[in-house]
Amino acid sequence: MFLSIIIAFLSLIALAILHEFGHFILAKKFGVKVEEFGIGYPPRIFAKKIGETVYSLNLLPFGALVKIKGEEGNIESLESFSGKPIWQRALIVFGGVASFWLIAAIILSIVFAIGVNEVIDDEISAINPKVQIVAVAPNSPSQAAGLKAGDIILEIKNQKSNIKIDKVKDFQDFTKENLGQEIIVTIQRGNESKEVSITPRITPPAGEGPLGVALVRTAIKNYPWWLAPIKGMQATFNITILIIKGFSQVLASAFRGLPTGVEFIGPVGIGSLIAQATQLGVAYFLQFIALIAIYLAIFNILPIPAFDGGKLLFLAIEKIKGKPIKQRVEQGLNAVFFALIIFLSVVVTIKDIAKLF
Repeated sequence: MFLSIIIAFLSLIALAILHEFGHFILAKKFGVKVEEFGIGYPPRIFAKKIGETVYSLNLLPFGALVKIKGEEGNIESLESFSGKPIWQRALIVFGGVASFWLIAAIILSIVFAIGVNEVIDDEISAINPKVQIVAVAPNSPSQAAGLKAGDIILEIKNQKSNIKIDKVKDFQDFTKENLGQEIIVTIQRGNESKEVSITPRITPPAGEGPLGVALVRTAIKNYPWWLAPIKGMQATFNITILIIKGFSQVLASAFRGLPTGVEFIGPVGIGSLIAQATQLGVAYFLQFIALIAIYLAIFNILPIPAFDGGKLLFLAIEKIKGKPIKQRVEQGLNAVFFALIIFLSVVVTIKDIAKLF
């Protein structure tokens, strides 16, 4: 578990570094001076100047930083951010957001190349098919038994019979034949397998089965090297659309409270989920990192001060007005929203830590 936590922590740092590298590479491309590119936040541990840029390693390992000349104030210079055309400044800002989507597409391309679990019908012939739990209903027998999304069902038995499970229908038929009677389900979770006792409900709530689980049949399929990048880009696009739709539904119902099953998590919660994903195998881990990268891209492009989307909003206003927003106004808005984000992060982090214990 300790190794999983370290991997989760390093993964989040890697995403932050690659995000800042997106700003860095486009600033260099347009001739803007990058004063510093650092891993972590000051105080400094080590620094070396190469060309015009200082590359630093810092003590606080909570992300990365890039200092671009003229980004925080109007400096009249050919090598200054503020001295460049709006379209170039917008691309430099957008570079950080785009890097998240690019990272996700690359990771998912790798996943499709090495093999990814795909949902298949019971009737399809496949090598080593598996029946997997994708959702567990609240207050159901499955939740009480400790079953979780991601668990693979290996077999199911009672006192009279024992059935190897590789089709969803076989599992469903067995549970229907044993309503109200205790059965034993063998699951695989990560590298471990265990047996759990569970009793199918005779009269389940509407929309739920006797056990309260949603199941899919999956099999590993890999793609040739030339097709994997295409699948990776398609998956990145499709996941982005799904997340945006999910956000829209949450915002639409915000005044009524969060929809059932929706909750906010902070860095600790994300790290915990990544640590769990590492225990399910390389493919699951990579898919989860890609998912986090897409979430970060969408959050970063929101038109909120202190985010990259906020900077893009200020640039759009400058384009419409014909002059930039006053520096003190922009800095004030950024400071207020940054403080609000920090406050919300602290609140959510406290909740995440409480859940862990």
